[in-house]
Amino acid sequence: MKFSKEQISNGIWLLAIVLILFTPVGFHLKVLVSKLISTSADVVATEEQETLTNYQWGLADVKGQRINFESFEDQVVVVNIWATWCPPCVAELPSFVELYGDYKDKVVFAFVANDDRDKVLQFLEKKGYQLPVYFQTTSTPKELVSKSIPATYVISKSGKIVVDEKGAADWNSQKTRELLDRLILE
Repeated sequence: MKFSKEQISNGIWLLAIVLILFTPVGFHLKVLVSKLISTSADVVATEEQETLTNYQWGLADVKGQRINFESFEDQVVVVNIWATWCPPCVAELPSFVELYGDYKDKVVFAFVANDDRDKVLQFLEKKGYQLPVYFQTTSTPKELVSKSIPATYVISKSGKIVVDEKGAADWNSQKTRELLDRLILE
């Protein structure tokens, strides 16, 4: 059986689509593309900034230790809602690892996983990430509810949500660092 150039071309395209959509190769390609197109997060205009009105949010760390988000009130907080199966979430984590390494003593970080605990632990161990990961035990405050992930919020000491970013971003940017430095001094 002899195939035409058009049939061969169509077959190659079909194979590429199947690889991207239905194999781990596709996941890694999506992560790579997300990293390449990530930019710095934008600050919400002052007049559009919401204030977090309810800090009552039950969380549990990877060891099962319960913590209330209320304990983070009056501090600068970075909340990232993510999952291991989400390519943009995975793509932005290396920049968060760098940022966390430099700011962990000045800013509260809460990486809230929407995923199975064992999968998250396995993922963190495989990547060697040392991040403060939590799991929800109660409903998310309404100001932090998102229909998509990753969703990242930077909250000032006064409770203002100064960054409300959906999708992957470069969190280790100079712009983000300058914002955190300014919020720490407020």
